[in-house]
Amino acid sequence: MTKKERATFVINTLNELYPSIPIPLDHKDPYTLLIAVLLSAQCTDVRVNQITPFLFAKADNPYDMVKMSVEEIKEIIKPCGLSPMKSKGIYGLSEILIEKYNGEVPQSFEALEALPAVGHKTASVVMSQAFGVPAFPVDTHIHRLMYRWNLSDGKNVVQTEKDAKAIFPKELWNDLHLQIIWYGREYSPARGWNLEKDVITRTIGRKSVLKEEEKKTSRR
Repeated sequence: MTKKERATFVINTLNELYPSIPIPLDHKDPYTLLIAVLLSAQCTDVRVNQITPFLFAKADNPYDMVKMSVEEIKEIIKPCGLSPMKSKGIYGLSEILIEKYNGEVPQSFEALEALPAVGHKTASVVMSQAFGVPAFPVDTHIHRLMYRWNLSDGKNVVQTEKDAKAIFPKELWNDLHLQIIWYGREYSPARGWNLEKDVITRTIGRKSVLKEEEKKTSRR
């Protein structure tokens, strides 16, 4: 199969498995999405969804958020990890949204990435999921699967994003990155991977990855 044929197989398989695509992080508007995505760095979406109701009950907008102290925010979000950095980021970006954007989340990559604790991936998630702008945020699942599927060499997430954008049609990016995340969690995880259940990797996977997995299976 050519790379284009492999990409088409991925698209068709994911559309069959995930005709409707849930957004992993619970939110109600661009601001609560921005905060949830920021909290998800090195933390599971499940854990974030357990913590954000407590945070948003106190402050679900930048005006209420800055009424809290950094210390108060830190205490609530502690279970998500990296709480000193994340709490300062949440407080700082809330101040900037009030001062520069009338409390609204800006709709540009440049403006989002200029906010404290907001990197390219976070900005991409907000642009795609809150504003519908084509983006391809690469998380660990996408990075792993693009390599397993021989669609990227997996050197770094920047290269993986570039390769994904080159091979997949732009109009599919926003749905596709979510579909790949769900597929990675359910069928092609980093640990406890069962190749028999992973139809995409089994069909189009990188030969070296398949050989390595076969070796591991034979040793079990």
